[in-house]
Amino acid sequence: MIGSRRRLLLSLAAGASACLVGSRMLSAQLPSPPKPPPLPSPQDRNPDPETPARPNASATKSVLEQNQKNLKKDIEKLYDLVGQLKDEIEKTDAVTVLSLSMIKKADEIEKLAKQIKDRARG
Repeated sequence: MIGSRRRLLLSLAAGASACLVGSRMLSAQLPSPPKPPPLPSPQDRNPDPETPARPNASATKSVLEQNQKNLKKDIEKLYDLVGQLKDEIEKTDAVTVLSLSMIKKADEIEKLAKQIKDRARG
């Protein structure tokens, strides 16, 4: 009985080692992953030296001014919505359940606040 156990253990050990050796041999034959293409140098990015890489300062300034106007307009709208929601909440009884219109207004306020936040980040 001891002899049959030894044979079983030896055959299991031989099988496991054969699997390990076989997998290593297969992995050595696999091709290496392709290399990423080289990044273009700064000279290659802007081949024509006469065209500027950046837009001119006046165009950038006008875009920033327009963005600021839009932010102010959205913030005023947000302020109005919050005031309307506050008035609705003051009119309702604290014991009753919130109305659907108040929940919708709160969702609208949340979406507008997220838009303002995203636009402010740039």
